[in-house]
Amino acid sequence: MATICRRLKALSVWKSSATVAPWFQPFSLRKFCAGGSSNIPSHFEKVGFIGVGNMGFHMANNLIKAGYQLTVHDVNSGAMENFSRNGIPTKKTPFEVAEESDVIITMLPSSSNVLEVYTGIDGLFHQGNHLRPWLLIDSSTVDPQTSRTLSSLVSKCFLKERKGFWNNPTMLDAPVSGGVLGAESGTLTFMVGGLEEVYLAAKNLFLSMGKQAIYCGGSGNGTAAKICNNLAMAVSMLGVSEAFTLGQSLGIRASTLTRIFNSSSARCWSCDSYNPVPGVMEGVPSSRNYDGGFSSKLMAKDLNLATLSAEELNLKCTLASEAKKIYKKLCEEGHEQKDFSCVFRHHYSGVDEF
Repeated sequence: MATICRRLKALSVWKSSATVAPWFQPFSLRKFCAGGSSNIPSHFEKVGFIGVGNMGFHMANNLIKAGYQLTVHDVNSGAMENFSRNGIPTKKTPFEVAEESDVIITMLPSSSNVLEVYTGIDGLFHQGNHLRPWLLIDSSTVDPQTSRTLSSLVSKCFLKERKGFWNNPTMLDAPVSGGVLGAESGTLTFMVGGLEEVYLAAKNLFLSMGKQAIYCGGSGNGTAAKICNNLAMAVSMLGVSEAFTLGQSLGIRASTLTRIFNSSSARCWSCDSYNPVPGVMEGVPSSRNYDGGFSSKLMAKDLNLATLSAEELNLKCTLASEAKKIYKKLCEEGHEQKDFSCVFRHHYSGVDEF
């Protein structure tokens, strides 16, 4: 644990992302809660969800719709009110959630937040090595070593009572791709690390929140896959934004370049699904002044995780290092809460298309 704490000091401190975005409108959840679903195994029915911010809010709602019995916790009382006003139980501490749950899912901003939930005062390990939940799933984006350390700690614990076929608690790291839009629509992709038999047992749980779950291998491989994915996503967004800005300067409309990119070798998610140029695509952050979506602050954090991992392995990751500098500068300039696609406007000085 001391090693992990030293690693965390090298990371920036990222506070909870549990602020409920203004476009989240409360709606009645009660009708989804009565009795659960007969298709859900008994040892999966009671799910504790910790971290119901921009992503967790929608993920938890989708579990409720699927028939799971949820109990939630968040450091932001306003985030919990969205559930309590609709009859969903809320608890003041992670430990209280664990005492009501068969499965725990955490969706938190950083490694330090995850460690606090597990090992802090009133955390999941509050009663030492005896746990009520048999399965703990962390969907946060953290460094692989944190996932592996926590998985090792969980594997040394004992269950207060046997659940299904499981005699001991176990853990999966299962970060996601798809952003807030994917969380809301239930189209996330889960990247899962841990024991394969546990992944297979939990697959229906993942598919209640997403469209796909991919097994990545042993403990920590899910988080490793996620930081690689976000590195590629950041570099892609920078490349697309740079190309659009150059095109505009050469007299080509971004909408024209978009049509070209989307039907040629430059096609990518950053262009055809998440276009960074305001006025080109509806329903994406660039169409609403870069509000919502995946913040530049979180992208900078994930790039920091990627570069730290590369340094530990003595790998040269030039683009990761440059991308980290760009997003760190965006945050320092006051754009940390804007979606990461704002790099088009605030770094490259690209212009809106009307």
